[in-house]
Amino acid sequence: MSNSGQWNEASLQQGLFLCGDVMTGRGIDQVMAHPCGPALHERYTESAMDYVRLAESANGPIPRQVDPSYVWGTALDEFKRQRPDARIVNLETSITRAKIMCVRASIIA
Repeated sequence: MSNSGQWNEASLQQGLFLCGDVMTGRGIDQVMAHPCGPALHERYTESAMDYVRLAESANGPIPRQVDPSYVWGTALDEFKRQRPDARIVNLETSITRAKIMCVRASIIA
């Protein structure tokens, strides 16, 4: 709304950040300040730490005890630069501390 109390085109504009299919990667929780247990139910490995070691062998050392912002990398700088009014992100991961595994053939096959 303008100073005169009238709506104008500039006052109706909103910045929207849309981001789809964000996949943080296996083992990322293991380098966080408060990781979950590393147990996995996969054919390939039983520990998420194996994924951390694999990533380190390809890319070098990964810091430990990181802040939650670490997983977003430079995306947070872009959020700050663009200053959108709203951010919608499709986070493709499960966030759980459940002790019971949900068995689905597509996950363990």
